[in-house]
Amino acid sequence: MNEVTNTNRRRVLAAALAGAGVTLMGGARAEEELRFPGEDPTHKIVYQFNKADLGYQDHVIFSIGAVLRKYGDDVKIVVVAFAEGIHILGKKPGREVKEEIRQRVSSLAQYGVEFHACGNTMKSLGWTEADLLPFAKYVEVGAADLMELQEQGYAYISW
Repeated sequence: MNEVTNTNRRRVLAAALAGAGVTLMGGARAEEELRFPGEDPTHKIVYQFNKADLGYQDHVIFSIGAVLRKYGDDVKIVVVAFAEGIHILGKKPGREVKEEIRQRVSSLAQYGVEFHACGNTMKSLGWTEADLLPFAKYVEVGAADLMELQEQGYAYISW
């Protein structure tokens, strides 16, 4: 579908919503806020998640939530977990992961954030895909996944 068609569809839907008294987030123009199923988001971001430090985990998860709140459905977020960071995706983590972090990760996944688990790290831990939380996606090599996502236009964030 071309941009002109999408813009026209947004305007028609925005007018209908405005007529029904529906207000969109932040009072922004409705045609800029609405996205239709199957449309690519304007923004794409990939987070590297590779540490077990609890402060690190809090900061990264907070940042992901902040980006999601700012852009809503106009952003695609992927988190690539490897090394010590992979434990956020384990049904039975081998390292400490705060319950609050586990809940926030599950919540982010429900909002469309993808979590990728490095197969190399999983092998070193003796994990299989059955050891991962249901929403986690296995990738053969986490570093290669980071590279490929950047090649697809994802902005790369690392702490």
